[in-house]
Amino acid sequence: MSNVEIVKGYIPGSIGRVAELHGIYYHEHWDFSLFFEAKVATELSEFFGRYDKKSDAFWTASLKGRVEGSITIDGIHTEKEGAHLRWFIISDVLRGKGIGNQLIKEALDFCRNEGYKRVYLWTFEGLKAARHLYEKNSFELVEQHEGIQWGTEVNEQRFELLLE
Repeated sequence: MSNVEIVKGYIPGSIGRVAELHGIYYHEHWDFSLFFEAKVATELSEFFGRYDKKSDAFWTASLKGRVEGSITIDGIHTEKEGAHLRWFIISDVLRGKGIGNQLIKEALDFCRNEGYKRVYLWTFEGLKAARHLYEKNSFELVEQHEGIQWGTEVNEQRFELLLE
């Protein structure tokens, strides 16, 4: 979509809007609770409190000035674990229009440019569209188990991409 603007870096209101997108989507589709939205908001705020543009990156996709998607590369543990892909979400307004592909491309290009050897993410079983995008970009499922890190019991999955 030509009228969607992809912006790298923090923009005012993006923390709240990204938490809102996660809270609404995961409540409507997976019955996640307040715990999850608060976790996203808290962890995203913490991320920006230590944000380093040399090792971290954050992109939003906006339509008419309103954030409708995001993706993050958290580089705090790159040496030991790899770059952490986080807070990837696309609103219903943009879902299925190729914006997710664009955001993943931006994130992976950043990781390659920084010389990161590995990118990983945590998700859970059942998010078919997201899994399709991860696998399309050569991420592989490396771990799964039942867990409650998002406040609801799901089959948690860790995907990794080796960039070496």
